[in-house]
Amino acid sequence: MKDYLPSSPHFFRIIKIAMVLLVGMLLVLAMVIPAPLDEPADIAQTPNPAKAAWFFLWIQELASYSKYLIYMTILIGLFFLLLPFIPGISEANQAKWLPKDQQWINIVTVIIFIGILVLTIIAMFLRGENWAFVFLF
Repeated sequence: MKDYLPSSPHFFRIIKIAMVLLVGMLLVLAMVIPAPLDEPADIAQTPNPAKAAWFFLWIQELASYSKYLIYMTILIGLFFLLLPFIPGISEANQAKWLPKDQQWINIVTVIIFIGILVLTIIAMFLRGENWAFVFLF
């Protein structure tokens, strides 16, 4: 019990700071990069390309490759929802960031985050008319 460090308030202070930074970053992104919302839909004149809001662009990009990839999005959501109940995950005895015994979860989470980020960048900046690839250079 000598090495025991109560998680409250030490660990929760770090979580609060991380949450405030994340929400602040999202607010700044939302102000700097506005959602590409146009005027109300007009069936006589459709925009080309019709893009979703920036936070849904990665899903639109996935759906442009195959209609079945939307199931991958659902599986990712279920994975994160059921993560605490997956067998083989050791119970946390001590609050720490990126524990060694759960390294595979950390790696999978970072890979999914990078994948979502790459798909969002492709859909936002590298898609042109008729959803074709365009290069900025």
